Amino acid sequence: MRIGNRRITAIGFIGLALCLVFILIQTSAALAQLPAEKPDAGAKAAPKFGFNQAPDPRVQQRTYRFADTNEDLPYAVFVSSKVSKDKKNPFVLVLHPMGGNPNSLLRGKTLDLAEEGGYILAAPMGYNATGWFGSPVISFAGRGGRGGTAPAEPPNLAELSEKDVMNVFEMVRKEFNVDEQRTYLMGHSMGGAGALFLGSKYASKWAAVASLAPAAFMMEPNRANILGAMKDKVPVILIQGDADTVVPPVNTQHWAETMKELKLDYKYIEVPKGDHGTVITSGMPDVFAFFNEHIKSQQK
Repeated sequence: MRIGNRRITAIGFIGLALCLVFILIQTSAALAQLPAEKPDAGAKAAPKFGFNQAPDPRVQQRTYRFADTNEDLPYAVFVSSKVSKDKKNPFVLVLHPMGGNPNSLLRGKTLDLAEEGGYILAAPMGYNATGWFGSPVISFAGRGGRGGTAPAEPPNLAELSEKDVMNVFEMVRKEFNVDEQRTYLMGHSMGGAGALFLGSKYASKWAAVASLAPAAFMMEPNRANILGAMKDKVPVILIQGDADTVVPPVNTQHWAETMKELKLDYKYIEVPKGDHGTVITSGMPDVFAFFNEHIKSQQK
């Protein structure tokens, strides 16, 4: 196995490859079980990325010109009816799982809780469905499979994915009256890994970070350094299903143990009988409760 530029170009460890296949299959199945709203006849077509599931009509489908590659990238925005330009409003940046798209988590209970709490939600593509949001990219590009090989990916995919995320972050901050003391980051699976990575790299921006079933396999050796950058800056909540066969509970437990050792402000919740997908709906009330409890001005 050769690792370079935060990227795996050849996966020799078969167990890891199979695990990633399971992430795609099981996460796709889990997201398909989430409540799906009937598409609005007047809404824009869903982006041609990730799982083919109709977006919730409460969510705005948007694109912007990504200057680095001169192409249009999709992103999604939800705005609670309680949001007002006359006051500061809480904001959550949401990162989708592997193979997903900006709408993957913006549906069902997530939107209900965001509406109730008066939140703005924004979900970037992360350049493509398997961009990893700046965290180490695990790629199948060029490997054989059914029907041939996976399409080639740009060598700087991690950087493009991270830049897309931060572009969307800045666009939403400029458009809305965002409360900088209540700006949060959340992700599931691949997005959970991205949340830990970007939560660390841009620690000063977040009031709290939520990582659900983080597929942070390639960041394990650097766990202490990543989390150390969050110490005394950003609280973290980890949510993990104890029946997850995609991201084994022991992996997430290691992250929680390191948080404890470093004396971070953190919370670890292990959901009984929770699998890789059900933690999205079962864990979301805990995520928003954690966000509601953490405001930057009230922290150390």
